[in-house]
Amino acid sequence: MAPLFRLPLLATLTALTALAALTAPAASARPAASDPPTRTAAAEPDLGAARAQWIDAGTLAWQTDAPSAAQELRYAADGGLALAGGELTGRSRTIRLTRDPDGLSAAQLARFPQLKGYAAFTVDPRDRAREKEALRGQLVAVQRDAHGALLDATGVQTQGVLDDLYAARAEHAPLGPVFGRDGTPTLSVWAPTAQHVGLTIGGRTVSMRQDPADGVWSVRGERSWTGRPYRYDVTVWAPSVRKVVVNEVTDPYSTALTADSRQSLLVDLDDPRLAPKGWARQRKPAAVPMSRAQIQELHIRDFSADDPTVPVRDRGTYTAFTDRSSAGMTHLRQLARAGITHVHLLPAFDFATVPEQAAEQTTPDCDLGSYGPASDRQQACVTAQQATDAYNWGYDPYHYTVPEGSYATDPRGPARTVQFRQMVQGLNDAGLRVVMDVVYNHTSAAGEAPTSVLDEIVPGYYQRLMPDGSVATSTCCADTAPENAMMGRLVVDSVVTWAKEYKVDGFRFDLMGHHPKANILAVRHALDRLTLAKDGVDGKNVILYGEGWNFGEVADDSRFVQATQANMAGTGIATFSDRARDAVRGGSPFDADPGVQGFASGLYTDPNSSTSQGTVAEQRARLLHYQDLIEVGLTGNLREFRFTDSTGRQVTGGEVDYNGAPAGYADAPGDALAYVDAHDNESLYDALAYKLPAGTPAADRARMQVVAEATAALSQGPALYQAGSDLLRSKSLDRNSFDSGDWFNAVHWTCRDGGSTDGFGRGLPPAADNRDKWPYATPLLNDPAITPSCAQIAGASAAYQDLLRIRGTEPAFHLTTAAQVQRQVSFPLSGTGETPGVITMRAGDLVVVLNATPRRQDQRIDALAGTRYALHPVQAAGADPVVRTASYAAATGTFSVPARTAAVFERTR
Repeated sequence: MAPLFRLPLLATLTALTALAALTAPAASARPAASDPPTRTAAAEPDLGAARAQWIDAGTLAWQTDAPSAAQELRYAADGGLALAGGELTGRSRTIRLTRDPDGLSAAQLARFPQLKGYAAFTVDPRDRAREKEALRGQLVAVQRDAHGALLDATGVQTQGVLDDLYAARAEHAPLGPVFGRDGTPTLSVWAPTAQHVGLTIGGRTVSMRQDPADGVWSVRGERSWTGRPYRYDVTVWAPSVRKVVVNEVTDPYSTALTADSRQSLLVDLDDPRLAPKGWARQRKPAAVPMSRAQIQELHIRDFSADDPTVPVRDRGTYTAFTDRSSAGMTHLRQLARAGITHVHLLPAFDFATVPEQAAEQTTPDCDLGSYGPASDRQQACVTAQQATDAYNWGYDPYHYTVPEGSYATDPRGPARTVQFRQMVQGLNDAGLRVVMDVVYNHTSAAGEAPTSVLDEIVPGYYQRLMPDGSVATSTCCADTAPENAMMGRLVVDSVVTWAKEYKVDGFRFDLMGHHPKANILAVRHALDRLTLAKDGVDGKNVILYGEGWNFGEVADDSRFVQATQANMAGTGIATFSDRARDAVRGGSPFDADPGVQGFASGLYTDPNSSTSQGTVAEQRARLLHYQDLIEVGLTGNLREFRFTDSTGRQVTGGEVDYNGAPAGYADAPGDALAYVDAHDNESLYDALAYKLPAGTPAADRARMQVVAEATAALSQGPALYQAGSDLLRSKSLDRNSFDSGDWFNAVHWTCRDGGSTDGFGRGLPPAADNRDKWPYATPLLNDPAITPSCAQIAGASAAYQDLLRIRGTEPAFHLTTAAQVQRQVSFPLSGTGETPGVITMRAGDLVVVLNATPRRQDQRIDALAGTRYALHPVQAAGADPVVRTASYAAATGTFSVPARTAAVFERTR
């Protein structure tokens, strides 16, 4: 299978506008998504496109100004409609249309705002009885002049009318496998446009029956069917190939699969045989609200693939989390004791790009360790076989509600269900709740492609379509359309299944801004209805967060109110905040020169040799503005928080500029999720490798890593960290390691001096996404001074864990309302006199000083003169000898903090 391109998402909004209209429409080279498509008055007839949209039972919308005298819908159950000699040919039936001079109604435009400017055509009431029949075949919208000559003809999009005719009933109909009390299964699939659906199971095919009211096909089976593979045989008109096809397709509501997802497997998830020992009585770590969540982001294979303390059979699998004595589980327990509350697992649902059976997986045919630290041989060997190896991040969904088979020791049956549950148990027993990364915004394929599922059952419905009927791909792949009722329902049903049947404690929504806000709120509502007594889980304790980016064909609420950063404020569902992240790291992942610096990488205070940073004065001004952004981030990215910015103005967080958008967008702590390091783009250590001056010793690089992490750890609201970041994790400068194999991705939990123990120096990163950075990367990878020692790695982790302990035990970091933050948090030295490279914050009885400069800094707060403070007991007794040299002079209210250090002081009585 071809490798999947994964768009790096650690970009600034400005950088992504060039790719997908991320910010305001004016900043994009493309027309705004809400503008009608630019076309001539009379388009050329084209049955391969679908420019007309049947939006409800009574209305067709069409962007046309053609002076037609007559218009109609033509339909043919067996297809065959074509254009020849300027005329429509083929046998068909007709549904008459009348142009509505008033256009689309206000209610219709509220439902479909992207259709502003479209003409409206009303379905003749006499033909309404044949609409469902018409939807089961080829559909063509036709316009003719007064003489009957063809003016235009196009295919028809049908998502709106399918919702109007079927959704009210279908949204409540059972789907997928449902088992009766006696163990008898019933299988149901929503396929309203299908001409026939059969079920192939146990060597025979059984016809299914359709309920005409809801479009659901179902069949009641026999108890002997349980455990058997099955598939649906769907006879349906497929617009992508313009013919009637019989699709042999798996169940989109599958609960289990055979190896490589070739067939669904009829399994009852409540079968006691699928429950590991103690599953029904599994004790969860104490729940915390979203605002207090501290999250480690972890890829299942990265966790153990290169861990020699894990048995070979279990490496890279769910079962690696069951070995309490392994180095990885030992470290996770340490983090849990320090204050980490959740492990966020990168996609663990069934995805399309990895062979699931170990015997069919390849490995690099090279001695990767024999090449030099900046050789191009490692990446060549890894990429030569990456299409068939065991590695991928997994952002290519195949079946949304089944565990991925390649992470199971045996993918051929329901073992993956048992082992996923064992993984949850192992993490829970280590003191960690479990978050799943879910990717409902796209599918791995659409149309008649081998890994297409939804589009083979109801073609053109589950995928989001562009004005010409093509499938939108702004997410990287075939976009889904959760604004359509049954796709929205699938999202809700899938999340609830993971929460109930697998005891998952949270969900991170990939590209959440491509979902309607209403869809994500429906997920929240459905989870809130789950109770321990009824469902075995307390759904109110399940946390939700996601990527609230605003780009693509849905940008600026052009199709619906999106689940974007600003729109989700006040819902209790967090969005990743890129504001402080960019300020801490500096620059953009798309910079031609990766050396552009930020607060934690030496901007102005420790300049490197980059020529892309402007004058010294410009660097100073940019650094101070970055400090404004970080200070807003430390409040939880609050919109209404008032403080003095670096120009001396009294501003709110929402008035601080972030690339033309408000920096502050949150209504309360918990609306924004702080982070400086995640799976996308260079790891934090690699970013600092590019940005810190070339001669910076590894010991100082380690200290800057901790300062960067402190901006998230000591902020209000939740924070997320890439697993291994505390261990100075490197991916050898790979900016997009989604398919770079274990060699570049594995987390190294144990350390051995003399090797690339953090992952740095494992060769040049793969050429596909990094070749243009090789001239910058080569001297860095060849420099042994950049590779940290075991002592430096251990020290960085210990210092990070100290910050977690402080955060976890101090009420000043657990504020829940904007009013509390305004009262208790301040930046007493902000303004025109603020020290470049130093942020000083008061939080209740604490004073935090983040010194990102290469020299000791004194911060004098006159208002505190005579007040007693001391270094926080956790740091005073901690593992970092440098922070222990921080001091406070009560007579003058002066805090003295060593270079490259995050220090917390506590008021003493």
